[in-house]
Amino acid sequence: MSLSEHRHKKALGQHFLADTEVVERIIRAIDPKPGERLVEIGPGAGAMTFPLLRRHGALTVIEFDRDLIAPLRAAAEGVGALEIVHRDVLQVDLTALAGEGRIRLVGNLPYNISSPILFHALEHAGSIIDMHFMLQKEVVDRMAAAPGGKDYGRLSVMLQAYCRVEALFVVPPDAFRPPPKVDSAIVRVLPRAAGEIAVVDRARFAAVVKAAFGQRRKTLRNALSGVADAAAMQAVGIDPGARAEQLAVADFVRLANSLDADGTAASVQ
Repeated sequence: MSLSEHRHKKALGQHFLADTEVVERIIRAIDPKPGERLVEIGPGAGAMTFPLLRRHGALTVIEFDRDLIAPLRAAAEGVGALEIVHRDVLQVDLTALAGEGRIRLVGNLPYNISSPILFHALEHAGSIIDMHFMLQKEVVDRMAAAPGGKDYGRLSVMLQAYCRVEALFVVPPDAFRPPPKVDSAIVRVLPRAAGEIAVVDRARFAAVVKAAFGQRRKTLRNALSGVADAAAMQAVGIDPGARAEQLAVADFVRLANSLDADGTAASVQ
């Protein structure tokens, strides 16, 4: 079976990019340089894979669908050096994959597991130079959202504490085979240098953010009950009567850091 004959699998969230102009625009955004290690998540039918391989000469891809492995390998012959990692990306140790260097991640992510993939990449951000992903537009909106709006939430805060997020451009449904029912968008995510990250205890920070947005209609006094009391919030200049979406990323960092320092918070289950 060739790549062109592969039938998309709905259970895997497969929507293969088919618009060559969009592909070229993505590659220009990535702008790969000699010597860089590129890793593509979910190459699918190779719409980005082979233009990247022709331009860069070498590429590592992570693909879960076993029916795509042999066709990808066959199509890469004479094009460039294609390394295929046949695994679920959530089970791939990206730090180990990077080895002594750092990698650049790219991919048209399966929309049904895009958030878990983003959080998985975040765990390995120290080994990643940058990420260029195709995602559902509403996910990109949430990733890049500022405080105060409906899109601002746990994903916004967790990503922006560790990375700079830049929404690049929208991709319409008719650029895919089969077309999804939603607009997509390209996002650039740049992990911050260690010195830029103000979070002291990552687990404590994650727990505070998770609790705050777990009941986002409630005030912080109620949402963070058992995690931080009103006095702890007031001590760092946060109004216990506010709601989670009103706080900036720096506010969450400041609160979590204070709780880590004085040990007043209970663990969030």
